Amino acid sequence: MIPGHANFEGTAAYAARFPQYPHFYRDAQQLQVSSLGIGSYLGAMTDEADAAYTDAMLAALENGINFIDTSLNYRHQRSELAIGAALQQTTVPREGYVVCSKAGYLVPDAVPLGVLQASDVVGNMHSLAPVFLNDQLERSRKNLGVDTIDVFYLHNPETQLRFVAPDLFYERMRAAFLACEAMADAGKIRWYGTATWDGYRKNGQSHGLSLTRLEEIAVKVGGPRHRFRFIQLPFNLGMTEAYGQRAEQAGEERRNVLDTAAALGITAVASASLLQARLASDLPESLHQLIGGFATDAARALQFARSAPNVTVALVGMGRRDHVLSNLEVAAAPPMPAAAFEQLFG
Repeated sequence: MIPGHANFEGTAAYAARFPQYPHFYRDAQQLQVSSLGIGSYLGAMTDEADAAYTDAMLAALENGINFIDTSLNYRHQRSELAIGAALQQTTVPREGYVVCSKAGYLVPDAVPLGVLQASDVVGNMHSLAPVFLNDQLERSRKNLGVDTIDVFYLHNPETQLRFVAPDLFYERMRAAFLACEAMADAGKIRWYGTATWDGYRKNGQSHGLSLTRLEEIAVKVGGPRHRFRFIQLPFNLGMTEAYGQRAEQAGEERRNVLDTAAALGITAVASASLLQARLASDLPESLHQLIGGFATDAARALQFARSAPNVTVALVGMGRRDHVLSNLEVAAAPPMPAAAFEQLFG
């Protein structure tokens, strides 16, 4: 197991290795993180794909990307294992990169036997039971080969709201947050968060999450120094709700979820920045003009995602070394000016 975790000195030293990218690194919970992160969601479940992922992770760490995102259920654990192989090979110190993983879904060959009650599982696929989360964390630590996972997300917790009432859901989140605080106390994670698909995009709807209510729960279980410090949600040229929706929940202050996160001291990470490659080509000419200076549509789409106010990291799945090197076209560029970004919503 690789000891240690990301820290300020290590991530600052990592960023200093790339002076050609003066606009690429940002502060996140007293870390210096690349504003482009490498994801690992898609891909065939083959040895060849595993080897390509490992090589892509090494390319990312070698060339300026120090924010790694995965999940136990991505490619049925194979993504975590491929990343773990890269982390064993890289010369980058453990303190210099951030590792994020997730738990919530029941993964084939990774469901603890005799532990879960029927009431702990919804839809035969999802659980937030503390005993389950602890089991999943141990599997992820082993797969990744690290003592500490920097960010441990509850994966699409809004799934529960399709099956249980909101009051029960938030009680389950309270129990999950208590478990995560204990994990952090034990040094197994640094921070925890919620990685969502619909949760923060469906503000005020039946399956939507209230970030302010979740933060209130975190304060109650962890005090003002709680470790609920990250959220992840889709943000891209085709899914702009995180910025465009101005009311987080009915009755709450009218601001978007990115503003809400910033006000609460929570780091926002954008997922699906290329919408699973659908934004990597054929963007309209008008966007070429508004997001100028790039050779590819993929770079334009990534520039948009990383330029949103209060988005710290834009994630993109990169399963090959050439994907990494191509997407790093954005690394030398400053984010879009606020006025130019706002034009896209005019």
